Order: sequence, then structure tokens, then C-alpha cells
Amino acid sequence: DFIRFMNRHKQLILVKENSQINITGLPLPNDLIEEDYQDIIKMIHEDRIKITSAADISLSDMIEYYTLWVHQIKTPIAAMDLLLQSEENALNNELSIELFKIEQYVEFVLQYLRLESMNSDLLLKTLDLDSIIKQSIRKYAKLFVNKKLKLNYTDLDCQILTDEKWFLFVIEQLLSNALKYTMEGSISIYLDPILENTLVIEDTGIGIEEQDLPRVFERGYTGYNGRADKKSTGLGLYLCKQILNRLSHTITITSTVGKGTKVYINFSTVDILKKPDDISPCNKFIIYD
Repeated sequence: DFIRFMNRHKQLILVKENSQINITGLPLPNDLIEEDYQDIIKMIHEDRIKITSAADISLSDMIEYYTLWVHQIKTPIAAMDLLLQSEENALNNELSIELFKIEQYVEFVLQYLRLESMNSDLLLKTLDLDSIIKQSIRKYAKLFVNKKLKLNYTDLDCQILTDEKWFLFVIEQLLSNALKYTMEGSISIYLDPILENTLVIEDTGIGIEEQDLPRVFERGYTGYNGRADKKSTGLGLYLCKQILNRLSHTITITSTVGKGTKVYINFSTVDILKKPDDISPCNKFIIYD
């Protein structure tokens, strides 16, 4: 009896461990009651499969719709931008900046929706860090000029292993945050002189409350500044954290209220195609899965 009991127990353990796949490994029922229980379990399992399938189809349809919507909305945005550039004046410059913000929000929606399928969209290769940063700076040049903020940046001469599109999105988002919360002073971009393989984006903005720092990467958490601003979604830093995790990078933040914020991005990864002697000083060898 004990052997039969243990055999059934082991079968049920195997089913439990693989319940996300199927329940075909259930042992044969001993009596009518066990058969009824198994019928109920099978019905619940089939319902779960239907619900999961419907949710997957719904998500796929939503991503497809918003992808199409983003591409369609870019046409009138580009047309408005050309119209505003046709005549140079203070009002058109202000409208152009607001239109630029709209374009950024549109792009943000698309990246947010693609986050779940990000792994299939990755293209990792060794890139010039300066090239990525300069793309972001050129994109936000108007905002620097409009807010009269100084940019402290010199060439970093560093190669990193990452995905250009996703890493660029992170840098742009962090630069956007720095510009948003910095009213005067400067924004600095440099390699940390002490921490190895670490990029720093520093601003002289309003800073982040100490009690908010542990939660800034939580989804939907806006903190004191977000509640005061009334426009923050609490998704920007969450998205940056998720993207960098999947790129095998890390992000940390330190801040002092009234003095500014420092964002640290550590981009240590591994390039399995190179030998340690060939690797740039910016990269460190870690097993990359």
C-alpha cells in the first residue's frame, strides 16, 4: 500500500511541477470521487488555456494597433513640424518644442508596448558610447537652448556591448527627466572616475526626496515630485530599469533635494567573441546568458 501511495504521490508531484504545460500525467483515479475531482481539474485547466490564449491574442492585437497608430500619427506630426519651421518666431519655437514632446510621448507608448517581446528584438553588438550619447544630445538640443541649461560633456572614448535602439531609448529617457526637473544650472554626462564601466548623468535639478529613492523604479510610482507636477506617469524609470535588466546592465540613483540627481548606468557585459586582451577598458568579462 505504501509503495502504491508513494508512486501516486510522485506522479502528482510531476504534474504539479509541469502544470503550466499539461495535466495528462495524472494517475488513474481509484474511485468515482477521484474521477470527479480529476474531471473538475481538467475543466479548470481547459478554461485557463482558453483565457490565456484570448489574452495573448488581445495583447497581440493591441500592440499591432498601436504600432500602426504610431506610424500614422508621425505623419501629421512631421507635417506640423515643417509648417512651424517655415516661419521663425518665438511662438513657433514654443509650439515646435511642445510638438517634440508629443512625438516623444508617442514613441514612449510604442516602446512600453514592445517591452514584453523585447528579447526577440535584441541585437547585441559592440558600439561606440559617444555615438549613442550624441544622438540623444542632438535630439534634445532645442530643450537645452530653450531652458538655457549648460551641457558638460566631452568624448568618452568607450566601447560597450549593448543593443543600440533600446540603450538609446534609456539615455533619451534619462536625459528627458534631467531636462524636465532642472530649471537652472547644468547637466553633465561622464564616466565615473571611481566606479568601473559606469556612465553618470548628473543634473542640478530639484532632486528626489529621500523616502522616494527606494521606489523610483516601481511601476506607476510618481513620488513627491510626480504628485506636485501632476503630469508624471511613473513609468519612465520603471521602463529604463526593465530594459537595462534585459541588457545585463544596472541602474542606480542618488539624489539630494534642491541640489540635483545622479543616475549611474553600469554597462559591464561580456563579448564572447573577444579575448580579454582585446576588450576595451570599458568592458568587463562576465558570463552573459
